[in-house]
Amino acid sequence: MYLLTVVENGALVLVVATERRLHTPIYFFLVHLSCLDVWYTSLTVPKMLAVLIGPCSSRSISYQACLAQLYLFTFLGATECFLLATMAYDRYVAICMPLHYQAVVNRATCVWLASSSWLAGFLSPALPIYLMARLTFCGPNTIDHFFCDASPLLALSCSDSSFKEMVDFLVSLAVLVASSLVIGASYICIVSTVMRIHSAEGR
Repeated sequence: MYLLTVVENGALVLVVATERRLHTPIYFFLVHLSCLDVWYTSLTVPKMLAVLIGPCSSRSISYQACLAQLYLFTFLGATECFLLATMAYDRYVAICMPLHYQAVVNRATCVWLASSSWLAGFLSPALPIYLMARLTFCGPNTIDHFFCDASPLLALSCSDSSFKEMVDFLVSLAVLVASSLVIGASYICIVSTVMRIHSAEGR
């Protein structure tokens, strides 16, 4: 399944790169989403397979590597939310403002939107991971999980993690609400535009 994911997304990137007719904004964003999907699965699946079928020595991970994995996992997840919101905006402009589409969603705009999505995703986990790094851990230092996620790590902490958990919640809420609002508003406008077109044709 992991190899299939890598091959499928790699093939999509290759086809878009070599076929000039696919050099459009929607495929530009799809390439970013495909790359993100490959990195997302590559971050967790190899280690998960090592835990499941590898020797005992492959089931350990250093604290620094664990934090790095958690940071990258959160970064890629947030970036995916922002990229999906960006793609929804692209569809909104294409359907609701078709005559202005080429002018509004030009190459510079696409690069700016994609870069902003990656930057926002990269910054989102900065404070939560910083707070995680400041916690004190004790006990067996064993997590019953396939990869380093926040919840099993917090369960090992000897420090008061209530502030950290509140920050995690607020950051997650901000990412989900911001992306959901853009996606929701875009598709409400799209449906409204399509309904008006059908009503005009009926008259």
